[in-house]
Parts: sequence; C-alpha cells; structure tokens
Amino acid sequence: MQNYWIGVASADHVARGQVDGFMQVCHGKAAPLRRIKPGDGVVYYSPTQVFGAADGLQSFTAIGFARDHLPYQVEMGQGFTPYRRDVAWVPATPALIRPLLEHLDLTRGVRNWGYGFRFGLLAITPDDFVTIGRGMRADLGHGVESASITP
Repeated sequence: MQNYWIGVASADHVARGQVDGFMQVCHGKAAPLRRIKPGDGVVYYSPTQVFGAADGLQSFTAIGFARDHLPYQVEMGQGFTPYRRDVAWVPATPALIRPLLEHLDLTRGVRNWGYGFRFGLLAITPDDFVTIGRGMRADLGHGVESASITP
C-alpha cells in the first residue's frame, strides 16, 4: 500500500536534497524516515526560504517518490551524522500553500493549519498529494516506476 507524506524543511535545505536525490527530516532523525516505504509519495513544505529566517515563504517546494533504499547515515562534520532517505524527485515548481488550504483534507477548515507542520513529517491523503502535485505543476504519472530504479 502506497502512503503519502509531507516533510518540513526550509527551501534552501530542500534544494540541497533535490540536487543529491535525498530527503532529511526532523533534524536528521532516523525514526520518521523508517515510516516511509519504497514508492511512497513525499512532498516538502517549506515555511521559510532560508533556515532560521522569518521570510514567510510558506510553499510546497519539492515532490517525488521514495526510492527502494533504507534510511542511511551520513557524516556532515562536527559530529553531525543525520539520516537520509533517497528520493526520485519530480520536476515541479514551488506552490504557495495559502491558495490550497481549503482544498486539502489536512487543512480545510482548520484555523491553526500550521500547527501540524511542527512535527516535521505528516501523513497525508492520496487526494492531498495529487492536489499539491497539481498546484506544483508536477507530472506524477511515472514517479513510482522511477522510484524503484537504483542510481
């Protein structure tokens, strides 16, 4: 069964993951990434453009499908060894969240819609994944097949 997820990270961090084909959530913790299975749909919500800034980006910034590799740890220096998961990212354009709020099961009618994003990884419905993908002008048709291809 395919599941769908929203990860939360600043757009500058998401961009690094897109270049190298990975995702990282919750400050590099492994447990959230273990919930994601090969072929699952993943989308990133970026509250800010730059980590730690208050620039109010509030956009979906990347979308793709988890590859068939398990989470793995990397050395980033100064003792920081976060876990990552490989993702086949789909070409897409960022989409502001506000125009989509009333169209998503996750946020429709929810006054404090941003609260859930504080957890770093949220399960979403298949309909929400498709709605976000349309908002990002992403072609999601071949994502599952490309997710099973090893680099």
